Amino acid sequence: MREFIVEADGGSRGNPGPAGYGAVVRDAATGQTLAEAAEYLGVATNNVAEYSGLLAGLRAARALDPAARVHVRMDSKLVVEQMSGRWKIKHPAMKPLATEARSLFPPDQVTYEWIPREQNKHADRLANEAMDAGAKGEQWSASTSRAALDTPAAVPEPSGPPGDAAAGAARARAALAEGRSAAAARPAVAPAEDDIEAEAVREGAAVREAEGVREAEAVREAEAVREAAVVREAEAVREAEAVREAEAVREAEAVREAGGTAAPAPAEAAPAGEQRPTPSGEQPPSSAGGEASATLVEQALSSAGGEASATRVEQAPSSAAGETPAAPTEQHRGWSAAPDLGAPATLVLLRHGETPLTPQKRFSGSGGTDPSLSAAGREQAYRVAEALARRGTIQAVISSPLARTRETAEIVAARLGLDVAVEEGLRETDFGAWEGLTFGEVRERHPDDLNAWLADPEARPTGGGESFAETATRIAATRDKLVAAHAGRTVLLVSHVTPIKTFVRLALGAPPESLFRMELSAASLSAVAYYADGNASVRLFNDTSHLRS
Repeated sequence: MREFIVEADGGSRGNPGPAGYGAVVRDAATGQTLAEAAEYLGVATNNVAEYSGLLAGLRAARALDPAARVHVRMDSKLVVEQMSGRWKIKHPAMKPLATEARSLFPPDQVTYEWIPREQNKHADRLANEAMDAGAKGEQWSASTSRAALDTPAAVPEPSGPPGDAAAGAARARAALAEGRSAAAARPAVAPAEDDIEAEAVREGAAVREAEGVREAEAVREAEAVREAAVVREAEAVREAEAVREAEAVREAEAVREAGGTAAPAPAEAAPAGEQRPTPSGEQPPSSAGGEASATLVEQALSSAGGEASATRVEQAPSSAAGETPAAPTEQHRGWSAAPDLGAPATLVLLRHGETPLTPQKRFSGSGGTDPSLSAAGREQAYRVAEALARRGTIQAVISSPLARTRETAEIVAARLGLDVAVEEGLRETDFGAWEGLTFGEVRERHPDDLNAWLADPEARPTGGGESFAETATRIAATRDKLVAAHAGRTVLLVSHVTPIKTFVRLALGAPPESLFRMELSAASLSAVAYYADGNASVRLFNDTSHLRS
């Protein structure tokens, strides 16, 4: 299925005043401009102009391919929120425009994203060209437009031939011509509370964006400090383990010389290549170590039980709300007395690749617009597929039902020669009314609900989403079902941030607040092995080495 990006804008010099719109359709994979549209509307409001730009962009995309997926990007918060269904359309003049926009494509083929004004320059320049032409009593002409020349391409232009883009653009221009008379005939609309609200939203967005940059800088500095501390702590642990291992070897040699039998060694020394937790429970960064890191990944994703099963430790039971950890039949601390339980069920946990919402760090759960992968996300999925194909350990692929996970899973499964099964229990948490918002926007609009959600795993997002406790119950049930069905096998689960963190949290017996202390990157790999006695071993977490090759 083809995927287009529609960027649209509109403006009014007076609100109401002389107004115009601009729209551009791009190929989502290459960034190539496939069609442009602009029109002088006469006297109209900002909102009418913005909706007119949206309609023009959707008409152009439909003329190119009515079966395509369309991702609309606009700097009008009002239009994006109304078309996404999160804000009500209060002004009667806006309702028919929104209805017409929704009629051009099936709802599941269109997603909406707000972007800052500086990221919408191409459409903005087209709208201004149209208004300039109207001021001269002329119509905008694509042949004289400089909008594309004055706007840097979002991605490098492809080196190959453009295919049928020229013919598609011609069809798009013809379709746009059909709608011009109706657009020009629309009556002027007086300023309304929607216009005031839109202006306030834009001003607030600029402030929040600046605050977000400062907050991100502070977070990065804190993460750098924590990472350095983890590395130092890991070095100290490794040195202590080396000393204890040497002492154990000397003791064993002394026993053998005396003609006796060495006592079982304590669980200090890990098999070669295995990464041991630091005293704080954190793992040293997976990006450090070059070849050693590659060895760790190979061992973590291996389906063999062997020596790896000897390093298991007892999984602490947890009484956190919503959890149903498996009850082991017999517990063993360390590995000296552990029986041979055979190969574990190894669940390799893959977070889906990026979507257009991922870089903006917006809430994107199971109750939102269900975006598909971006071009960057598809590239990440192909890299994961190659890495897993080289290791050759995956025996089945199971995906969450959402579009971004299914698309990631299908890319990987095609490379591995496997089919994709869908498991409803792997879906992301439903974030209710927070879907599509940033953390800062939620904090501004729903501060009390957010504070409760951060403090209590039973609390739900605004609007009746899913609590972390409910997610944990769902994931525990899904885990038990999959482990029972795939004993001794290595299975790839393509899921989302909260489910994957919950798998890891339950395996470690960690409290619910540990979810906020894990970083999980797009297209990262984690792995948990589950043994016949009910114990679990986290073998890998947030590995992204395949994305750096």
